[in-house]
Amino acid sequence: MANPPVCKILDYSKWVYEQRQRDKESRKKSQAVIIKEMKYRPKIGGGDFDTKTRKVGEFLEEGHKVKVTIMFRGREVAHPELGMKILNKIAEQIGLAAKMEAVPKLDGRNMVMVLAPDKKAQLAMAKAAKEAQRGERIERITDRVSGVTSAPASAPVEAPSEQPQAAEGVEA
Repeated sequence: MANPPVCKILDYSKWVYEQRQRDKESRKKSQAVIIKEMKYRPKIGGGDFDTKTRKVGEFLEEGHKVKVTIMFRGREVAHPELGMKILNKIAEQIGLAAKMEAVPKLDGRNMVMVLAPDKKAQLAMAKAAKEAQRGERIERITDRVSGVTSAPASAPVEAPSEQPQAAEGVEA
């Protein structure tokens, strides 16, 4: 709406090319959401449970969503509370690293729960770990410095005399 009207003359094919390059660059920076799946059974052993749950934690740290499935066979489907107990235990062990995106629900012969990484909690945990590491490093440095500057226990330390000593040839 300027007076006189202003226009810009440009090469349309060049503009289209630059627009495509900008779109391509923005797609390069985006990440596709990957859903990993971990399957459990109601009668899973303790070691297997710990291993699978540790792997779920690793997936979440990498930024992937995790679909946790409890597979029921035969008459096990009559006891969905066992599956719910396992899913609650997984959520408890993962703790603040993830948020529950889909609550546990029975889907045919499977009970399914979806966990997503909680970015704020992961950043807070990383920051706390960094602070703890920094504190340990400072503690090691102070231990090293205090060990170098402290006098050995066996060497006697002389106290300075209170009377000023006169220099040679000068009377006080």
